[in-house]
Amino acid sequence: MEIMRVASNLVCTSRHEGLMKCSLRILKDRKGNLHVAVDPVGTRPGNWVFTSTGTAARFACHDPATLTDLAINGIIDFWDPDTGQTTGGSRGQAEGREVKA
Repeated sequence: MEIMRVASNLVCTSRHEGLMKCSLRILKDRKGNLHVAVDPVGTRPGNWVFTSTGTAARFACHDPATLTDLAINGIIDFWDPDTGQTTGGSRGQAEGREVKA
């Protein structure tokens, strides 16, 4: 698993049938590289998330037959990317403040 940040939504109306019911997101890793991931949890741009890759990514989706090798498994409520530590506060507070990537 890896921690990444949601950069934006990805709108793609023409796609493989196996991806038609999936929300797609563009994620940015620690090095600044962009990745496309399936989002079964409902993230928003700016959210910190943890991901799975490979075969495990398919099982994070509602249908394990989904064609993906990167899936978002959850939204991280409290994360300080500078220290790599979790921080206190409520989820609403964490989403309301700007966190540098």
